Formats: sequence, C-alpha cells, structure tokens
Amino acid sequence: MSTTMPNAQTITRKWYVIDAANKPLGRTAAKAADLLRGKHKPIFAPHVDCGDHVIIINADKAVLTGKKLVQKVHYHHSGWIGGMKAIRYDKLMQENPEKAMMLAVKGMIPDTTIGRQALTRCRIYRGSEHNHAAQKPEQL
Repeated sequence: MSTTMPNAQTITRKWYVIDAANKPLGRTAAKAADLLRGKHKPIFAPHVDCGDHVIIINADKAVLTGKKLVQKVHYHHSGWIGGMKAIRYDKLMQENPEKAMMLAVKGMIPDTTIGRQALTRCRIYRGSEHNHAAQKPEQL
C-alpha cells in the first residue's frame, strides 16, 4: 500500500463564507487561516497549496475582547528615516475593519510562497453583502 501525495492537479477548491458578526477577531481569523491552508482536509500536506477560498463578511462587527481595542496597536514603517507609523485598533476597526481582519489572517499564515498564494484566496467585506454568489459558497 502506498501513500498518496496531493498535487496541484488533484486539488478541488471549495468556497466558504464566514460571518464575523459578534465573534472575536482572532477566532474568526484562525478559522479562515485553517481553511486557506487546507488543514481541514484529510489530504493536507504542508508542501502543497491545497486550501479553499474564504469569504469573510461583517468584518466591521467583529469584536476584540478585553482592552485590546484601546491597547493593541498596529505598527508599520514607510521605509524612510523616522517613518514609523502607529494606529490603535479602535481607530483601525472604525476606519478600515477589512485591513484589521486581513492583518489577523496574515499573521496566522506562514510567510512562504504557499502562504502568500493562500492569502490571495481570502476576500473580506465590511457588510453582509458579497459578490461571489455564482461560486455557491457554503456557510460556516
């Protein structure tokens, strides 16, 4: 008996919708990261991109528990001297909740070529409407 190894030709990708309303941001991002990597499939192999497409809706209604809304800060650098930028999560969730959710999902995906490819299959929307009805996504 031999072990079957998945390859790009044998992978079938499904579409899933995750509703983030009144759910913790990190828990939603962790579930999305598992689906994007394909860790829920029995044919998962870390060297093959076998994940699915994920649509996250109601990103603006995701919650941060504890004092994270005022204490958690996202830092990024412009590349110039003195170019450190900081934004607190209360302002980030108010202005751009899609970015906050994408940062959370990105932090749970490995920083490799497979991880970057998997992240392209993540679509995040502020409200409850999305334009992927033709793909017949399954509700989680």
